[in-house]
Amino acid sequence: MSEANEQAYREAKKLYAKHGVDVDAALEKLAGIKISLHCWQGDDVKGFLFRDKTLSGGIAVTGSYPGRASTPGELRADLDKALSLIPGKHKVNLHAIYADTDENVDLDRLEPRHFRGWIDWAKERGLGLDFNPTLFSHPKAEDGFTLSHTDPEIRKFWIDHCKASRRIAETFGRELGQPCVTNHWMPDGFKDTPVDRWSPRARLRDSLDEIFAEPIDEACNIDAVESKLFGIGSESYVVGSHEFYMGYAMSRGKAICLDAGHFHPTEVISNKLSSILMFTDQLLLHVSRPVRWDSDHVVTMDDELLEIARELVRGDLLPRTHIGLDFFDGSINHIAAWVIGVRNTQKALLRALLEPIEQLKQIEAEKDYTSRLALVEEFKSYPFGAVWDYFCEQSGVPVREDWLNEVKTYEKEVLQKRGQESGVLQ
Repeated sequence: MSEANEQAYREAKKLYAKHGVDVDAALEKLAGIKISLHCWQGDDVKGFLFRDKTLSGGIAVTGSYPGRASTPGELRADLDKALSLIPGKHKVNLHAIYADTDENVDLDRLEPRHFRGWIDWAKERGLGLDFNPTLFSHPKAEDGFTLSHTDPEIRKFWIDHCKASRRIAETFGRELGQPCVTNHWMPDGFKDTPVDRWSPRARLRDSLDEIFAEPIDEACNIDAVESKLFGIGSESYVVGSHEFYMGYAMSRGKAICLDAGHFHPTEVISNKLSSILMFTDQLLLHVSRPVRWDSDHVVTMDDELLEIARELVRGDLLPRTHIGLDFFDGSINHIAAWVIGVRNTQKALLRALLEPIEQLKQIEAEKDYTSRLALVEEFKSYPFGAVWDYFCEQSGVPVREDWLNEVKTYEKEVLQKRGQESGVLQ
């Protein structure tokens, strides 16, 4: 530990202690929060199961930054590099199209053995794995409908895929000793205003009921359902709306996934957290940054991220919340995007953990709103950065922007050679 960082940490502790904040306890809690790194940032959502397919289902990645992963081994190496620059022990979130296999297998026939490389890799590193069925970029999803499709054969294909995904996730949880969160999102919807909003939702409800009817060990697998307001090709109507999934999850005992980018551009999810968890046991949180629409930008420490963190900490909601990232930016270094996103999420959580919450609640109960506002604002400039630097150094990862040097070196020594060796412009 450098003398300068340790001294700054000791001085910060003194300031926080004046308000009853236990900084060591805050860092211990932060170290136990797992954040799930989404694998699809590493290769622009290409996957490995159908290498010749283009993105569909309202998903688009802009930018062509060189060096994206094109094999499971490359993607795992990139994740290793990113995780080495992030304090704490975390998870990795896989989509079904990231199967590590040479077999010619379709989505509805996937099995745990097709992910053996991922399981062994995660087990060796003490990581958890999360999972997602992939209901896009497939011929049976080309018209924009999957689990709510009018064709029963197409619906059956997607139902079987989701069932297979849950079995894979259960294996992840069992072998890795920590629950796998399986998130179900599908792009179903209309570009223009439909006449019949009811029937697609009835079909989606029935499809989900059939998927979840198969018994799964809930100690190994946690099911979540994810809503969306609109997307490319579903601007006017999304079958799986927020209200649909809120009702479904609450009535079926499933977790609700709130994605920060899946609502109206002026709508935020921070104010929804306490309401949702008032009536559900668990929540999946996808941390993203929308810019005018669900454009999945790299997470910055903006006002909404800070407010999400405060809500989770102030309401003691962290034990029931699973946090994962969800963005795909092909315009910058893929590894840097992960590091920036996770470290910003951790910084926001740390800032919330360093608030004098009980003192603020007492002041609020006494209706001293002047003091409440004054203290909340003053704490925004308290030296959380000194605490963060100490946490990073204590965790054996680079302090401040020093991590960027390692990413640049990795880019020069590894990423830039990928396109040259394959002879393909990535």
